[in-house]
Amino acid sequence: MHHIPPKKTLRIALVGDYSHDIVAHQAIPLAIDDAAAVLEITADYDWLPTSEINSAEDLVGYDAIWVVPGSPYKNARGAFIAIQYARENAVPFLGTCGGFQHAVIEYARNVLGWSDAAHAETENEGRMVISALTCALVDQTGTIELRPNTLISRAYGRDVVEEAYRCSFGVSAEFARELENGDLRVTGWDEEGEIRAVELVTHPFFVATLFQHERAALAGRPSPLVQAMLRAACE
Repeated sequence: MHHIPPKKTLRIALVGDYSHDIVAHQAIPLAIDDAAAVLEITADYDWLPTSEINSAEDLVGYDAIWVVPGSPYKNARGAFIAIQYARENAVPFLGTCGGFQHAVIEYARNVLGWSDAAHAETENEGRMVISALTCALVDQTGTIELRPNTLISRAYGRDVVEEAYRCSFGVSAEFARELENGDLRVTGWDEEGEIRAVELVTHPFFVATLFQHERAALAGRPSPLVQAMLRAACE
């Protein structure tokens, strides 16, 4: 058994507007504590409200950044600053639900040059990178097929998983085609072929999912992606 030497306490930034009513927010501390116990490390986390993130300086010193569910965020710019900081500085990054949506928009704007990339939930002008799902996935569980030999499939150790959602917005058809050529790869699809996970191939660990894998912790199950993020943060 390979143990990571307990050299320090990991510091995880949870970027989002905490609310006890959001199921995922109840699950996230449990998922982190469980993953840290499995890896035999110590991981502390700070909730960073989006309204308190005004520059990259606010994220310096964190070993991993997780942009959590609960959009629309009070200050979307704070979420974008956190995502860009993680992407440009090789900081292990996880985005779930709203974090997934904003990671896709940040990439569209700052890497692909779609300065008008927009989110249909909060904007009505620009190119809609995130649009309303045909069917909202509120508290539904679905099958996700993972691309083999990716960060996400290695974390799960298999290529088909079942996970829960709570969202009404996903990647627009227009933008889905753009993702076929760049470094932000689609690595998970639902049974209809809709995009459910992406990862950045030029980054040590940058994974975003529309589904809320952290909810597994509420049922006492491990969250493989949280373990994978903490493992990446140790390295």
